[in-house]
Amino acid sequence: MAKIFQVSARAGMTRVVEPIARALLRAGVTPNAVTVAGTVGVLVGALGFGARGHLVAGALIVTLFALTDLLDGTMARMSGGSTKFGAFLDSSMDRVADSAVFGAVAYWLATQGNYSGVAAALVCLAAGSLVSYVKARAEGLGMTCNVGIAERTERLLIVGVGGILTGVGVDRALEIALWLLAAVSIFTVGQRMTHVYRQAQQLQPDGQA
Repeated sequence: MAKIFQVSARAGMTRVVEPIARALLRAGVTPNAVTVAGTVGVLVGALGFGARGHLVAGALIVTLFALTDLLDGTMARMSGGSTKFGAFLDSSMDRVADSAVFGAVAYWLATQGNYSGVAAALVCLAAGSLVSYVKARAEGLGMTCNVGIAERTERLLIVGVGGILTGVGVDRALEIALWLLAAVSIFTVGQRMTHVYRQAQQLQPDGQA
């Protein structure tokens, strides 16, 4: 199924990112350093701004630094491919950043007495972790799991748009975005589990249940 961000759009972003990636590599910056810097930037945006109610600034900072996912991947490819530790670090930092974003959103919504929004943020955090876990577990078992209507970039985009709209005065936009994201994330978990189940059935020796 097609992603929310089409492949052509991602390819266009990559063409923009490549000159930056080359410049950073020439300056001696490593992909791992960019990964960590991107996570720190997301933490600043989420905890330093979003959790305090500065939703527009927080969303813009988080979005900017979340784009380092493209940058560090491009740098790794240009320098000969990602190392095992680089892939591990990238995945781990993504989970740290996601926890900060949704934790900050839940905290701010709680200070506003919006407990429906808090519940949605917590569902998003749990479901988002499951989306990533299902893929990692499938790949660890030798199967593929590159399916789903919303991956990490799309999930951050949805919550970011909701935060910006709420920040400029659109009532309950963030809450609505969170419930939409929760539904999309749960659906993506189901898509991935179904995809892995079908692969497992095909790989299963004949005669085994």
